[in-house]
Amino acid sequence: MAVRRDLTQGSVGKNITNQSLGMMVGMLSMVGYNLVDTFFVGKLGTSQLAAMSFTFPVSMAANSIALGLGVGGAAVISRAVGSKNHDEVKRLTTNSLYLGLIVVAVIMVTGFTTMDLVFTSLGARGEILVMIKEYMTVWYWGMPFVVIPMIGSNAIRAAGNTLLPSMVMMGSMIMNAVLDPLLIFGIGFFPRMELEGAALATVIARMTTFIASLYLLNYKFHMLSIVKPEIAELYDSWKRVLYIGFPAILNQFIPQISMGVATRIISDYGKEAVAGFGVATRIEMIAIGPLISFANTMIAYTGQNLGAKRIDRIEDGIKFVNKASLIIGAVMFAAFAIFGKYTSMIFNDDPTVINISYLYLAVVSVSYGVMGISMSASATFSALHKPYSSIMINIIRMIVIFIPLLLIGNYTFQLPGIIVGITISIFLGTIISVLWLRKTIAQFKIHPDYSNQEPVPVEEIA
Repeated sequence: MAVRRDLTQGSVGKNITNQSLGMMVGMLSMVGYNLVDTFFVGKLGTSQLAAMSFTFPVSMAANSIALGLGVGGAAVISRAVGSKNHDEVKRLTTNSLYLGLIVVAVIMVTGFTTMDLVFTSLGARGEILVMIKEYMTVWYWGMPFVVIPMIGSNAIRAAGNTLLPSMVMMGSMIMNAVLDPLLIFGIGFFPRMELEGAALATVIARMTTFIASLYLLNYKFHMLSIVKPEIAELYDSWKRVLYIGFPAILNQFIPQISMGVATRIISDYGKEAVAGFGVATRIEMIAIGPLISFANTMIAYTGQNLGAKRIDRIEDGIKFVNKASLIIGAVMFAAFAIFGKYTSMIFNDDPTVINISYLYLAVVSVSYGVMGISMSASATFSALHKPYSSIMINIIRMIVIFIPLLLIGNYTFQLPGIIVGITISIFLGTIISVLWLRKTIAQFKIHPDYSNQEPVPVEEIA
């Protein structure tokens, strides 16, 4: 089977770095969406910024579902591409999009019917809850333009083209940046819509990715089928996609639950605390973007070397990414320690919001290097066909480490204690990931076909 880039030969560091740089374009686009929205909404006031901060865990959870489906689709589509079975490629791509439409309907119905319950559970009250509902009502109607392009873009990447999806995403981000001020503040003949305008700008910008991805899939890559699928064929395709996609969804979803818990606890300290937390976590995306790119590279790198039974190169790749993560983390820690307050001031002028945002960035950034190591371990588990190991680690991290440390920190040192608790939980979770991955790699050295058993048996997890 021919591959776009052979990662089983040549310099480990060069292969991983080259692949990571290509992915960073798409990551910068995703970061750009959040930062642009935060910048303009922050100009409306602290209440509006707090309202949008409350929506972050929910919107990221929905995005996690879309991403998981995209990963599952890409996994099965890429296999069909490699076997040069184009009819199978078309069937899997089309059926993945059908699955996406069903998931869109479920998310929208669930979102609309549980809006009050979810956001009051997160601690939203009064005028902020009203603003949240105005924003999310528009945002939920845009779900088709989130899920379908995510599946489509991953299908295109599975076909061997990583540049086009990134360029489409970049164009969409630029459109969002142009529309945001027009619709939020009512510039020119546009109505002043404030938070609703921010949501509408996002929906319109995402619509361009929807159109572009379907156009590319059909007319450039010829990956769509107009033949009505049989029920058995749909079931088979969906089962194959979800076999990989469901663990990927859980791996993305669990951290968002943790984020929701943190938001709920922080909400007790007022809208300024929620707004500061929201600003900090969006700025944080700048720092962890390169870390995510390196981690995602480990999926293709590990997969190819696993197929070649080069466990030694997998170990070398893990060591390289771990070192790169620590270097990136150290640079980001220094940058936020020095410039974190000035960066926070860009998004809001409330002193309390700025101080809370800076406190978060200055403290949590100590853990960015090890956070990258943890992300890399999770991606490597997926490539080793052990995604449920990563899920178990995430569950342990959330229930046994993250939530108890947040509660202890909140009880002992209030808001600073919460932030320190988040930081310590990242370190402890990473230790578990590293030790678990080391044990898994050792099993592969003894049994090269260790990946044939998924889900993981209970006794193996223990």
